[in-house]
Amino acid sequence: MDQNPNKGMKDVEEAPNYEEQRKNQDFIGVEPDSSRDEEFAAEMSADDYEPEVTNDEVDANATFGWIGIALSIISFFVWPVIFGIAGIVLGFMSRNRGADALGNIAIAAGAISILIALFILPFV
Repeated sequence: MDQNPNKGMKDVEEAPNYEEQRKNQDFIGVEPDSSRDEEFAAEMSADDYEPEVTNDEVDANATFGWIGIALSIISFFVWPVIFGIAGIVLGFMSRNRGADALGNIAIAAGAISILIALFILPFV
């Protein structure tokens, strides 16, 4: 038997990847040999990623637009400034979320209602 129990420790310290394992001790779950991920990273780009659009998101965008249009139309009959501004705000929210046509209609109808109430109705 060997008299020196630490004789084999020198072989362990000089083993391949010893320093690399020592560098990565802070990272839990990180393998020291991470060369396997490089090929995937080279193939994946931002153009390849297409997020899924769910029906809930489309419905929410359309909902803001339809409510904005409804408020803008109501503003032609009752409280034109209040409902017109609310329709314009919801129109901008709808446009920012992707429903451009509904948002533009709500904005235009609300603005026309406010202009009619402020500049035409006082002279009629």
